[in-house]
Amino acid sequence: MTYLEFQLPEPLREAAGAPCMARLRHIGMNCGCEYTSLPLFEKGRMYSRYLHSVGVAGIAWDHTGDLRQAMAGLLHDVATPCFAHAVDFFNGDYMHQESTEAGTREIIAQDRELQAILGKYGMETEDVADYHRYPVADNDPPGLCADRLEYTLGNLFFYGLMGPEEIRELYADVLTVPGEKPEVGFGHLRSARAFAFGALRCSKVYVSAQDRYAMQVLSEILRYAVLEHVICREDLYTTEEQVIASLMGHPLTREMWEAYRDLSEVTEHKEYTQGARQVSAKRRCIDPLVLGRGRLSEIDGDFRAELGAFLRSPQDGWLSGQTKSGNMSRFMLREF
Repeated sequence: MTYLEFQLPEPLREAAGAPCMARLRHIGMNCGCEYTSLPLFEKGRMYSRYLHSVGVAGIAWDHTGDLRQAMAGLLHDVATPCFAHAVDFFNGDYMHQESTEAGTREIIAQDRELQAILGKYGMETEDVADYHRYPVADNDPPGLCADRLEYTLGNLFFYGLMGPEEIRELYADVLTVPGEKPEVGFGHLRSARAFAFGALRCSKVYVSAQDRYAMQVLSEILRYAVLEHVICREDLYTTEEQVIASLMGHPLTREMWEAYRDLSEVTEHKEYTQGARQVSAKRRCIDPLVLGRGRLSEIDGDFRAELGAFLRSPQDGWLSGQTKSGNMSRFMLREF
């Protein structure tokens, strides 16, 4: 870790070395956007699903001491395909971005090394295959959980929006707020505000014109590659390096991938222009609890207003991309 360090117990350390987890070292957290030349995502190249998963496990362990819950957090992304949520766009699930969760249970069950580790510590597949059953590991938005906490802190760091010391200070105030369903929250208003406004900045990135356009175009490259038998759907469950190598091995998909790599600017238009895409995406938001005081939006008018404005912001513009060379490739003008 580069911004938080966790002391994981032996079962979690062993499971982190299982084959299904090792693959996640080669799957990025920024859904393929980090391969473009868009400046916002440059540092995101260092942020992998593996780092995220270990962080989720660490947070869940820190705040519950529950090995099953922490293990479920560790394994929650094992079914993530190459380029992650760009494949949800590929599947037409750009508003919910949940289609890529399918297969988690099967992957855990088929990893013999992982099964041996689980058995060694008295766990079965069903104990760890669905992290949604554990409220600190995962819960419904706008609540805060280990998963949302980790990827928010991770992206604040990798987008350059917060430094490691500020992130560690925030994490020091994180606690489990008791209730019918325990939830991750903050002990003090100041920390909750700093985190929530930071999370909102990340949420704006997740639905920015750059992010939506890049994921849509990447999904089109993958769709074309599957249609032309350059790759098959199963290849999306290998590593990003392997898929990229396949794309580079075919003349047309090489042109597409190189154009995507060269993407450096995205422009939003009020009306259709040649080659533009109209793309909507899931709005992710967090409204954290403050111990003894309720959700931040209930006690902070400024945050309530900014959160509301974000949730109402339109996504109906037409998006077009420009490359560093200034020339649009044949692919970037093509519509599938």
